[in-house]
Amino acid sequence: MASNVRTRFAPSPTGYLHIGGARTALFSWAYARRHEGTFILRIEDTDVARSTPEAVQAILDGMSWLGLDADEGPFYQMQRMDRYKAVIQEMLAAGTAYLCYTAPDELERMREEQRARGEKPRYDGRWRPEPGKVVPVPPEGVAPVVRFRNPVDGVVAWDDLVKGRIEIANAELDDLVIARADGTPTYNFCVVVDDRDMGITHVIRGDDHVNNTPRQINILKALGADVPLYAHLSMILGDDGTKLSKRHGAVSVMQYFDDGYLPEAVINYLARLGWSHGDDEIFSREQFVEWFDLDHITPSAAQFNTEKLNWLNAHYIKQADDARLAADVANRLAKRGVDPEAGPALESIVALYKERVANLNELADAAELYCTEVHPAAELVAQHLTDSAKAALASLKARLATAAWEKAAISQAIKDTMAECGLKMPQVAIPLRVATLGVPQTPSIDAVLEVLGRDRVLARVGRYV
Repeated sequence: MASNVRTRFAPSPTGYLHIGGARTALFSWAYARRHEGTFILRIEDTDVARSTPEAVQAILDGMSWLGLDADEGPFYQMQRMDRYKAVIQEMLAAGTAYLCYTAPDELERMREEQRARGEKPRYDGRWRPEPGKVVPVPPEGVAPVVRFRNPVDGVVAWDDLVKGRIEIANAELDDLVIARADGTPTYNFCVVVDDRDMGITHVIRGDDHVNNTPRQINILKALGADVPLYAHLSMILGDDGTKLSKRHGAVSVMQYFDDGYLPEAVINYLARLGWSHGDDEIFSREQFVEWFDLDHITPSAAQFNTEKLNWLNAHYIKQADDARLAADVANRLAKRGVDPEAGPALESIVALYKERVANLNELADAAELYCTEVHPAAELVAQHLTDSAKAALASLKARLATAAWEKAAISQAIKDTMAECGLKMPQVAIPLRVATLGVPQTPSIDAVLEVLGRDRVLARVGRYV
């Protein structure tokens, strides 16, 4: 029977889905799956000036690629404006919110005076209604904002599921603007209404939201709503120990697709960024869901390690089905303008190279050599296709023209050529690689020739002998 656990991932489409956001989404998704609960996707697009359709689509694409399927949503905050405005009216009627006519320039003067006195700059509550207080007459021509009537005494406290007990004095919080002068509700208010309406039980998010939490808890209590449990994840640092940024490659999750990573490798890697299950490094998505809890999330910052991600990706490529890899390579070749059907069957190329590559682009690089006319660099030709090498290739070409086209027979033809010409394996194999694929290093040369096919091999060798 499904539990009442309800989590959400609520990105703002002001940029792409980056690694930090993807980890938050993964942990929220896994916690809901672990407890047979509900995972909700919510797009917080109220920042109209910075939100873009392209960023929304990038978030949806990233979630889809990672396989983080939502049970409900995506919901868009811009489509819920009427709901937010209705709740604001309820709060004004209940006295938990009030109209504030302080003009922006007046507010700035207030803060400058406070700073000059060595005080923390904040709204001084001049329009806040209190028993026995005479509120000024609203000035003409000034559109008011709506402020939340924050408690002035006591503390806001919660037991964070990652960071432990956190307490903030209400005296430290001023009366938050929950609707701007043009009537549009603000971020912290929309989040609260959404979490209440959607019945969110666990808020798992980055620790850059810790400062928002006491304000949101107070608003939830003012609305008579249940307060969810909070788990604030520490930031992710780059390889060099500094805050993860674009220079570390933290651009978009889909960049990892472009760079040739498998989604299961990224999921496995993200799962270990700040969470652990003993010493286990490699595990499936299903195993992760079975193991995942909030108790083993570290409160300290996690450090991104590109080398470990590459190692995991290489592992998953080795384990992947050849047909799946071939389909991906075909798409990558097509994007380069290379006909994936112009060479041998891609599955045979994939099987030959998948143990040797760290990403799918390297696999496509290898496949491209089989599907296009190769042109070895002049220095490689000069270095390896010497007169003696060409003589050996001519002899080998004659043997290959009649040999059975399978690995053992090709290998024997190469050995017979070596014996005839008095050469060692590298003296035949490297020139043969350069002539057929344009590179000096490949998998076993007999396997390469078998996959490349007799006609292609004879034609490519024939250009030099």
